[in-house]
Amino acid sequence: MEITFLGTGTSQGVPVIGCTCAVCRSVDYRDKRLRVSVHLQVQGKSIIIDSGPDFRQQALRERVEHLDALVFTHEHKDHTGGLDDIRAYNFRQQQDMPIHAELRVLEQLKREYSYIFAEHKYPGIPQVEIHPILSDTDSFWVQGVEFQPIRALHYKLPVLGFRVGNFTYVTDANHLTPEALERMRGSEVIVLNALRHEKHISHFTLQEAVAILEDLAPNRAYLTHISHQLGRHHEVEAELPPFIRLAYDGLRVKL
Repeated sequence: MEITFLGTGTSQGVPVIGCTCAVCRSVDYRDKRLRVSVHLQVQGKSIIIDSGPDFRQQALRERVEHLDALVFTHEHKDHTGGLDDIRAYNFRQQQDMPIHAELRVLEQLKREYSYIFAEHKYPGIPQVEIHPILSDTDSFWVQGVEFQPIRALHYKLPVLGFRVGNFTYVTDANHLTPEALERMRGSEVIVLNALRHEKHISHFTLQEAVAILEDLAPNRAYLTHISHQLGRHHEVEAELPPFIRLAYDGLRVKL
């Protein structure tokens, strides 16, 4: 399996429009963060988790020339705002794009992208094939690849993380049940969100994320969904345990 971090930033991205803080003015490419998304190449399949507003730019940058499926963690715009750009894959691959999401998320997509789901479709619009995720405990299959759902809370909103083999990905969360943590345990690589140092209503802080990862003790761990309030990449990473690193846009990890 190869994992590529397409984006590692929070909903505003980094730099933030109009901000002149040290992180937003940084010339370190690792401090330039598009909205959060990850690309999995596994068992010969190309699968992306979340297509945010920067999806087109990310796919071009990483040369994602083929896409077998999209999987959504939840319905917020910074995770779904790029759905329209699957049109290029529809045309190139001459097939509908499978999308996997919970029923609530699919209903939100139908509202926001009503033209995709209209009875009488305009020529050239995205073509999708819907696959509802019906359980937060039972595995589901994406193009023959097993996904185990990991239930988390994003404030009061239920969201999903996913375990694929020995890789676990959880973003936009501030609470994991003991059952969810046990599903993550034993993973070789875990990705977890860490927004900033200060307490936040809907995201783990750096300290909270580190504590969870120290308990789960994967071989490697990466932090994502990072805001400009966390600090400059090289300064924050220098204070982390050796097995925990800050993810950055374009980072590739192999299992």
